[in-house]
Amino acid sequence: MKVGELVLLVSKKGSYIVEVGDGKLHTKDGVIDLVELKKKNFGDHIKTHLKEKFILIKPNIKDILEKKLKRMPQIIMPKDVAMIFAYTGVAPGSLVVDAGTGSGFLSIFLANYIKPGKVVTYEKDKRFIKAAKENIKSSGLEKFIKLKHKDISKGIDERDVDLITLDMKNSEKIVKHAHNTLVCGGWLVVYSPYIEHATKVVNKIKKIGFENIKTVENIVREWQFEKYSRPKTIGLMHTGFLTFARKIE
Repeated sequence: MKVGELVLLVSKKGSYIVEVGDGKLHTKDGVIDLVELKKKNFGDHIKTHLKEKFILIKPNIKDILEKKLKRMPQIIMPKDVAMIFAYTGVAPGSLVVDAGTGSGFLSIFLANYIKPGKVVTYEKDKRFIKAAKENIKSSGLEKFIKLKHKDISKGIDERDVDLITLDMKNSEKIVKHAHNTLVCGGWLVVYSPYIEHATKVVNKIKKIGFENIKTVENIVREWQFEKYSRPKTIGLMHTGFLTFARKIE
């Protein structure tokens, strides 16, 4: 393995993402000498000083987002990201505009899917820019993401955009800009944490002239199988509302 390469170390008790190189990883199951990873390949095993075994796996984007990147503001969850792909049909090679960036999680999810397309992401709050830059670099997708420190309410620079995603306050104020920017057939997706916010967004979308307007609440409930089969009583089910709208003309 090459120095600096990311590796997912997985045991029956937990998992960690590390970079191949010098140093040591301290886990509750013992210490792993990261220098030893240079001699390994994906699929091999490595043992801690307590003889606990970890398997080496090449991490995918889900692993990197969950275990390596920094979270600052609330992020759009994977279940909601999946709805964006499913409802819009956005394809590899697309041009996407995303605002606001926050920690960059949605931009990274989108870029991983639409590459070799491009995600242009807008963030006006300088507090989030540094973390977003670091996360984008750590994801390995910086080639496909352009981060702009700009208030998107002042206008969108791009034209003929296939998809625009908005996860920000007062996003109803961006709807007209979005309509002017989207290609015919392009989609606008707005994430709303509260129904009052979604209502403002939908009212504005209707006035502007979008079609195929739909607001959904994506509730995922996990089940457990122990003595009895039953749904888990604790979990992240409701996260927010997604409003979809398509530019037809």
